[in-house]
Amino acid sequence: MHSATSTPRVVVVGAGIGGLVSALVLAHRGLDVTLVESAATPGGKIRQVQVDGVGVDSGPTVFTMRWVLDQMLQEMGTSLSDILKLENIGVLARHAWDGSPQTLDLLSDTARTADAIAAFSSPQEAKRFLGFCKEARSLYDTLEKPYIRSERPDLLSMVGDLGFQGMATLTGLGPFASLWRSLGRHFHDARLQQLFGRYATYCGASPWSAPATLMLVAQVELDGVWSVSGGMFEVAKALAQLGEKWGVKPRYGNACERILTQTGRVSGVQLQSGETIEADHVIFNGDVAALSQGLLGPAVRPSFQEVSAHQRSLSAFTMSMHAQSSGFPLVRHNVFFNQNYKREFDDIFQKRRLPEQGTVYVCAQDRSDDGLAHAGLERLLCLVNAPADGDTYSFNSSEIKACESSSLALMRRCGLEIKASPQQVVRTLPQDFARLFPGSGGALYGQATHGWMSAFARPSSRSKVPGLYTAGGSVHPGPGVPMAAMSGRLAAATLMADLGLTKLSRRVVISGGMSMR
Repeated sequence: MHSATSTPRVVVVGAGIGGLVSALVLAHRGLDVTLVESAATPGGKIRQVQVDGVGVDSGPTVFTMRWVLDQMLQEMGTSLSDILKLENIGVLARHAWDGSPQTLDLLSDTARTADAIAAFSSPQEAKRFLGFCKEARSLYDTLEKPYIRSERPDLLSMVGDLGFQGMATLTGLGPFASLWRSLGRHFHDARLQQLFGRYATYCGASPWSAPATLMLVAQVELDGVWSVSGGMFEVAKALAQLGEKWGVKPRYGNACERILTQTGRVSGVQLQSGETIEADHVIFNGDVAALSQGLLGPAVRPSFQEVSAHQRSLSAFTMSMHAQSSGFPLVRHNVFFNQNYKREFDDIFQKRRLPEQGTVYVCAQDRSDDGLAHAGLERLLCLVNAPADGDTYSFNSSEIKACESSSLALMRRCGLEIKASPQQVVRTLPQDFARLFPGSGGALYGQATHGWMSAFARPSSRSKVPGLYTAGGSVHPGPGVPMAAMSGRLAAATLMADLGLTKLSRRVVISGGMSMR
């Protein structure tokens, strides 16, 4: 334990967005912070893959809830627009369906989206969409403070925070039903149910098992989606640079081998090189499953609950490309839907195999709402959902080939032709993600958000081991860039409260107004 006069020493393990945020906040508050990362660069899942001599964004591609970072940066006398070049996206995503010439754009302007839905489906369906938006907003407004900003909600504390009115709102929205069932109540056109059901996959879940509360993702997107000049990797780079400016000592290319304890309390970390860094506190920003599997040593293992392979969220099969596309008017975010949506999730979660007909998401990194600025090759990320069994099973070349062929064929039937030579494609499979993110088995979102109680199953920032905190997409409040960034803020706020440097107001440790709408 540090003496009252010395500066508390903190080691942050993992330079994903949660770790970068924790390190930055604590260094800004004057703590002695060392950031340890096994990769050569910051970012974690926000990664860039070199393809054919260019860097292709091959992790998260959607930037939302910018208030999470803006609020934090404001306290440091800066803002996101000071450190990044951001552009508001008008077309949130372009959607196409197998065998249909029709496409549907989801727009940042709700009224224009309603018009587009009226033309695509029917005026009645457009009206239902507006009702759905109203409900999504109400749900988001109800849950932001007691859930997203709080240290770790449980059912009782949520009831207390929400009060009678909040609970009535929540119960009225039917959050205890599955997302799919709830969407069936809103939309009569199965294609729209499929479109909004896709929000479950943002948390690595199946729309048939995910809770209806995930409807709030619709509100998150309507509050604004931005594209980052240079790609999402720039977000990680900018935060890492700012951290160093405030005194964070980065150690890239240094994997943490184990978390050390003394008399039951954290005492530091040991690196793969054998070097030991002493610390009063450690923030672990990796998949918490790595701790329960003993990958960070036996001392901390018993304090973490094991996650079985069947509780894991989705993994992915991705193709990062520098290729030529034609035929389909791609925008930044594009989704190509298959015909039998349920079968895709049965294949993944029940049969534990690559889907025979998977939905394909395409991020066209060089495109804006107006399409491609320059003709020629462009950077594309094609993603198909997959099971997270990468630590126990490796897909073979015939399975990979079958999934790739069916994905390319689906896009072709929707009008998109992609031409790429072998050196213009880099494939990443669940077994690769399992190697990149130890303990995850390739799961990209921690534990799957299945069933309405799953929201309370994620560990909080404060662990049972004194001095050890957790951050990242596998802990509260969940996966995705803004949520993982929020987990980093929560871990830092909890640590500072434990040091007596700040006071926790009840359990809501991150103050501030609604999403700055």
